[in-house]
Amino acid sequence: MQTSYRAVFISDVHLGTPACQAHHLLDFLEKVDTPKLYLVGDIVDLQEMRRKAHFPEVHRQIISTVMRKAREGTEVIYIPGNHDAFFRQMSGQVFAGIKIKLNTTHKTCDGRTFHVSHGDEFDQMVKLSPLLLAIGDRAHSLMLKLNGWVNGLRRMVGLPYWSFAGYLKSHLGKAQQFIERFELAALKAASGRTVDGFICGHIHFASFRLKNGKLYCNDGDWVEHCTALVENHQGELNIIHWSEQPRWIASEPKESLAWEGEPVASE
Repeated sequence: MQTSYRAVFISDVHLGTPACQAHHLLDFLEKVDTPKLYLVGDIVDLQEMRRKAHFPEVHRQIISTVMRKAREGTEVIYIPGNHDAFFRQMSGQVFAGIKIKLNTTHKTCDGRTFHVSHGDEFDQMVKLSPLLLAIGDRAHSLMLKLNGWVNGLRRMVGLPYWSFAGYLKSHLGKAQQFIERFELAALKAASGRTVDGFICGHIHFASFRLKNGKLYCNDGDWVEHCTALVENHQGELNIIHWSEQPRWIASEPKESLAWEGEPVASE
């Protein structure tokens, strides 16, 4: 049975790496129907694949499923990120029905306008320090390996997926400070535009943040949390978590936020 949304946003899939939670993503894509699918960067991890490619059949099935959706009428917009930046030079082109853009604008059915980009432009490490970025990438890779080992053990004893990497990130003060700085940078950029907010990915942390009438929306990732941002047919934006069993983790109507497990009706 398929679930219908007006728009779906996913990012940070990192196809081509062992960290990609590909089975969960394929299940999500097969069970969700939408006229508009945004791929908000780092879909294929070309950086990691230069070192060592990991591309099993399920990764190919994800690409085939997205291309099939494009053939069948879904508008698929691919906004490359920093890990698939090679595709940025193809901005403005259409490949297998998939539109490649550096960024775009999304308008919800209740009239709000959002700037959509991958989000690495707000990451000061990307801008200022390639060395710090490299160190951070190594640490993140180790964290994802630990995440894989923990969930391998959980599967052996019949437990559902749990983001060990996400748990570490949410309990490390430095990580929380970085996330907050990133969110505020995006909101500051939104304040200088005639938009209602920003939609992005990049930092693998799905969340909403409202400040001065501007709304920050992060769609999360498919290596740590298995999350997507969706717009329903009433114009509500929700973050959904898709693991062994899909569950709502947050909901956001036009002017308010909700904590985990507290979906809120639209106005």
